[in-house]
Amino acid sequence: MTRHLKNSIFILIGTALMAFGLVYFNMQYNLADGGVTGITLLLYFLFEMNPAITNLIINIPLFFIGWKMLGRITFFYTLLGTLSLSLFLDLFQRVSFEVVLADDLMLAALFAGAIVGVGLGIVFRFGGTTGGADILAKLCLRYFGWSIGRTFLVFDSCVIALSLVFYLDLREAMYTIVYVFIAAKVIDFIQQGSYSAKAAFIISDSMPAISQAILQEMGRGATTFQGRGTFTGNEKEILYCVVARNETVRLRNLVHRIDPHAFMAINDVSEAAGEGFTLDDNKKPLRVD
Repeated sequence: MTRHLKNSIFILIGTALMAFGLVYFNMQYNLADGGVTGITLLLYFLFEMNPAITNLIINIPLFFIGWKMLGRITFFYTLLGTLSLSLFLDLFQRVSFEVVLADDLMLAALFAGAIVGVGLGIVFRFGGTTGGADILAKLCLRYFGWSIGRTFLVFDSCVIALSLVFYLDLREAMYTIVYVFIAAKVIDFIQQGSYSAKAAFIISDSMPAISQAILQEMGRGATTFQGRGTFTGNEKEILYCVVARNETVRLRNLVHRIDPHAFMAINDVSEAAGEGFTLDDNKKPLRVD
């Protein structure tokens, strides 16, 4: 299977999950959203306009405006993501199915956030987007100097605020915030979770023994560099090592076994790439499917 075919298949799976969540949770339980998706929901609740159609109407002009900025491959994946999202939105609306949650908006918000987040996370993970705000953000960056994060924040806030004015009550608005928060966290996890790791900074007088033990017992490499203590002014070696999340306790125990007085600071790494994470010992990509 070629890389482009694999990416396309997963983008279709992602948009199908996203559409399922939007139709059977957001649309059934009056939950809003940000971005272009939020506008399609707003038009649906106000005028009963089909989100599958409005998604295309809003995105197609943006494609013509921003296609040169996306690049050929990204443009194809974005077009695929947008068209397939509209297709699945239309399909699921034709299927008579209802998720009965006894008007429990908390459950609706949690499931909507999880399902839409997984779907959109898969789309992002395999190089696609669903258009809309992504193109708008790049246009604002080029012509107004706005950061992409700022554009998303302003656009999403405006759409959710309009939804609150026109059809959400305060209770539904609060659960919409829960939905958006859960979806954002799930998207981050899907995008980065497989290769997330922990980074350790270690300072010890037994640095050679620690680095050798990390290499031999854990099969992990490490890098040392020079530092200077601000209190003593003494030169110190600092060891930097990245390990998988499930290896953190093992690393901590190994260091403390060799030097109980070692200083160690452990931080989150959102993504780790290279040997031991995305490459095997022969520098070949690890299979993640």
